[in-house]
Amino acid sequence: MRPDSEHRAGDRDRTRASARARRRPRARTRARAVGLLAAALVGGLLVTGCGGGSDGSSADGGKARRTGPLPAPAPARPSAPSTPAPGTEADGEQRDIAPTGTPSPTPADYLSTFALDVDTASYGYARRTLADGRLPDPKTVRPEEFINSFRQDYPRPEGNGFSVTADGARAGEEGWSFLRVGLATGPAAPASERPPAALTFVIDVSGSMSETGRLDLVKQSLGVMTDQLRPDDSLALVTFSDTAETVLPMTRVGGGRGRVHDAIDSLEPLSSTNLDAGVRTGYDTAVEGARPGATNRVVLLSDALANTGETDADAILDRISDARREHGITLFGVGVGSEYGDALMERLADKGDGHTTYVSTPEEARKVFCDELPQNIELRAREAKAQVAFDPQTVQRFRLIGYDDRRVADDDYRDDRVDGGEVGPGHTVTALYAIRLRPGASGHVATAGVRWLDPDTRAPHEETTQIEASALDTDVWRSNHGLQLTATAAYFADALRQGALPGAPTLPQLASRADKLARATEDKDVRQLAEAIRRADELRI
Repeated sequence: MRPDSEHRAGDRDRTRASARARRRPRARTRARAVGLLAAALVGGLLVTGCGGGSDGSSADGGKARRTGPLPAPAPARPSAPSTPAPGTEADGEQRDIAPTGTPSPTPADYLSTFALDVDTASYGYARRTLADGRLPDPKTVRPEEFINSFRQDYPRPEGNGFSVTADGARAGEEGWSFLRVGLATGPAAPASERPPAALTFVIDVSGSMSETGRLDLVKQSLGVMTDQLRPDDSLALVTFSDTAETVLPMTRVGGGRGRVHDAIDSLEPLSSTNLDAGVRTGYDTAVEGARPGATNRVVLLSDALANTGETDADAILDRISDARREHGITLFGVGVGSEYGDALMERLADKGDGHTTYVSTPEEARKVFCDELPQNIELRAREAKAQVAFDPQTVQRFRLIGYDDRRVADDDYRDDRVDGGEVGPGHTVTALYAIRLRPGASGHVATAGVRWLDPDTRAPHEETTQIEASALDTDVWRSNHGLQLTATAAYFADALRQGALPGAPTLPQLASRADKLARATEDKDVRQLAEAIRRADELRI
């Protein structure tokens, strides 16, 4: 079985793809269902005080061995006939990146370029949907967010920026392998050494919050959070339903805890969801209270189901874009509810140079706002992009799994005006490729690189690594635990999307693999993955 989206690469329009890449559209239909304990979300808001202060035929059919110079990410090359970014759609048909004739040193069709993505909402929402007894809509399944929901043990760099590693293994189908590119940022500094935070919480208090126990728990959780924030932190609180209100302007916690508690106590459920008003007022409040030298961020807590006021996504996004460019304020979107506007939340965070996650239990909320808080509000890299240059004398075909709406035109890899991704400390980012080597090929397979801007100076930096064919010899199910976990998450997402990755096991087989991994790693997250796979199998019967 081969990847379902393989096509020969033909003539394409790179100009149109570049514009599409610049816009980075995220128009996807999302499944909607019944509302969740929004209190579960803010139940974890112990913020900074948590725990304490395409077929390509080879011209030669024989053994291929690289004899020319190594391909490198984003090589300088003269103007060429226009072709779109790899993996983008042309004429309504998804194109894979594949050879189109005699290999050249680094032909465009052997480059894969994408903006980094640390979102995990798709996996969290899928787990919630499965727990509710429904299979997720395939349109809501983004494989890269399944893959990146699990931490990896990649080497960590010092300071800002990334380390780059690459490994791989044989897939279950003859001739196919997986190539994994792993990126990691350095760990967060101790809480006492981090910059002060200036956080504007934008809270949905629409009618669904009136159910017994929801808003009461929200208020209780916000109160606990306030008691544990550092004195030099600042907090603002904006609520929205049919209209929006700044309940508390940016207030220094030291000397202002009483005011914060009074504002929290005043929260009451109201009516409909005017998300536009909440976003607009939230950013106005954040801009007014922005602090030089502090981490200035808006945290949007909502089901993102806009039904009052401005509901056009682009109009809402324009307001976020202005605040991002002029004031450098980023957005962290936290989705809640089985009835959840995933597409809108993701686009908001994307335009706001942030990322999204999804929570459905108090435990998940605590993990997001306590254990992972630094990586959710601080930055180690801006406009980060990855590019993998495959060796045309070694690689016959390849396919990037996921990142469908994060593709970037190859020529834009070093154009720092083109949006990339923003990544915080302690993050790992994984990209998985299905690749097919030429018969008998050996030697160099690919060069993987990442480019980013320093979050403070905006100076550009790059790191690269290389991988050889010999690194792909091991069977994937005999490889290291991290690569097995990556393959398991990718296969699961692909099954939910009804795809066809090479060597795909059945869901019962995949659940068994996940069970074995959970026992070997003693990782609760892997155990939950096994349970989700088994639940999906039950629902498909």
